[in-house]
Amino acid sequence: MNVALNISRSILGQPWRWRGAGADAREPGYLPDDLVTQLLMARGCPRDAVDAHRNPTIRHFMPDPSLFRDMDSAAERLADAVEKGEHVRIFGDYDVDGATSAALLIRLLRDLGLAARPYIPDRLMEGYGPSGEALVRLAGEGATLIVTVDCGAQAFEALAMAKAVGVDVVVVDHHKCAAVLPEAFALVNPNRLDEAAEASVHGHLAAVGVAFLLGAALIRVLRQRGWFNQRAEPALMDLLDIVALGTVADVAQLKGLNRAFVAQGLKVMAKRRNIGIAALIDASRLSRAPLCHDLGFALGPRINAGGRVGKADLGVRLLTTEDPLEAAHIAAELDQLNEERRAIESTVQAEAEELLAAQGNRAVAVIAGSGWHPGVIGIVAGRIKEKAGRPAIIIAIDETGMGKGSGRSISGVDLGAAVLAAKDSGLLIAGGGHAMAAGLTVAADKLDALAEFLDERLAAAVTRARDDRALLIDAVLAPAGVNPDFVAAIEAGGPYGAGWPAPLVVAGPMRVVKADIVGNGHLRAIMAGEDGRSIKTIAFRQAESDLGQAILGAPRDRRLWVAGRAKIDDWGSRPAAELHLEDAAWVD
Repeated sequence: MNVALNISRSILGQPWRWRGAGADAREPGYLPDDLVTQLLMARGCPRDAVDAHRNPTIRHFMPDPSLFRDMDSAAERLADAVEKGEHVRIFGDYDVDGATSAALLIRLLRDLGLAARPYIPDRLMEGYGPSGEALVRLAGEGATLIVTVDCGAQAFEALAMAKAVGVDVVVVDHHKCAAVLPEAFALVNPNRLDEAAEASVHGHLAAVGVAFLLGAALIRVLRQRGWFNQRAEPALMDLLDIVALGTVADVAQLKGLNRAFVAQGLKVMAKRRNIGIAALIDASRLSRAPLCHDLGFALGPRINAGGRVGKADLGVRLLTTEDPLEAAHIAAELDQLNEERRAIESTVQAEAEELLAAQGNRAVAVIAGSGWHPGVIGIVAGRIKEKAGRPAIIIAIDETGMGKGSGRSISGVDLGAAVLAAKDSGLLIAGGGHAMAAGLTVAADKLDALAEFLDERLAAAVTRARDDRALLIDAVLAPAGVNPDFVAAIEAGGPYGAGWPAPLVVAGPMRVVKADIVGNGHLRAIMAGEDGRSIKTIAFRQAESDLGQAILGAPRDRRLWVAGRAKIDDWGSRPAAELHLEDAAWVD
């Protein structure tokens, strides 16, 4: 990729390059004849698949669920439970993916005439994943089938205890698996090491996506058994709003089937069929139908707040209720918990940043603190990762000297595999995850050894990833080109998210007219171009960064190229376009 606009080192110290092949000849103001096609191909879409990706449908991207190991066994067992009216419990993780996975299966089973009940473990009291004690207790309450969602792939002891008391457990997960699998009636996970190639290509699915495939397989089995001869078949597609929410909030890559899940799920969500999601939209103060980024930044965090600092089952209760009053009450409670979460997170982040500064430049920032709330460490890990430009693991140490950790990685560094290796080496009590995120339990006296292990294992990968760092540019515009029509045009290439990044555009050259700090360290600036037009820009949490300081102190006669994501500002009387800044560079 050639350097864009001859910028080999920006204010944030990185080169700017054109994204995708064939973009080398672009000049400022150039736009391809078919902007959406250009955006799709720049993100790896083959030319002959442009039409399918332009309007991603479930029909086109959906695989045969039977491709996945144990899928048929899981579907047959669930079908037996439906026909016999068994006592079924859905054991979900306490995050959005777990809540949406559990809610999808509960709603589907309810439509099939089976009243399955959720069980969401308390983050502080029970920790991540199924415990043997919890599974045995559910069996004692009469459960004959337990389905774990978004957890269970590493629950060896717990599943062995469940088997010993005679309860069947079906695992629906997407986290990395070991070579040996725990004992379960069925374990459905596209990231099984023994999975066939045509199934493992779907390893980027969130757990809720795997649950949707199981739902399709279940309906097929019941159809073959004649279950729908005297009753209506459930509309599985009506649950795509739940699938979209879990997929985006879990930062799953928006490629292939996930693109279809989100694109079609947003259409379902706009119809407000799910009473709980509708209440959550209202509590989030969205005055329009949600967009893809709203799932990750407005709806998802509120669902997560229940598991982080409140009641773990609030999310699944909201997503499965049919009572509008209950939905409004839960949504309001989640909104309040989200505000509390933000305050707690801010304190932990400030302390973690102080420790980061004194830590040195290890490949992975392993930062631990006593008394930190374990419900916010994943969010703080993401913030530290962005600040440090390398993977980060934030660990909350309790009064017993035990640490609960959550990690976030950078592109090109498989943190989940490294955490599994650390567990296998005896450094962790528990651990697992996927390439971009991981969780662990570690004794405080093993922290230094863990940091050294990760440094040795991941140093080369982190160095390569950081050396390859560049800001990938999709288009260059004059300020007048950053307008609502342009934003609408690029949105047609979405949904955008992890693995399918939103377009980055450069506007300029421009000079800073006004700049100030707003909110929690955000930089806001008005910039004017040589075409006489001005645009509003904002750089989130960048006021103290090199970017923020450069813009705040920019001389009036010095010009800049600014790079960011074009968004619609709909707070005013009429929509306007603005740039959410990622970087800037001085014009020579």
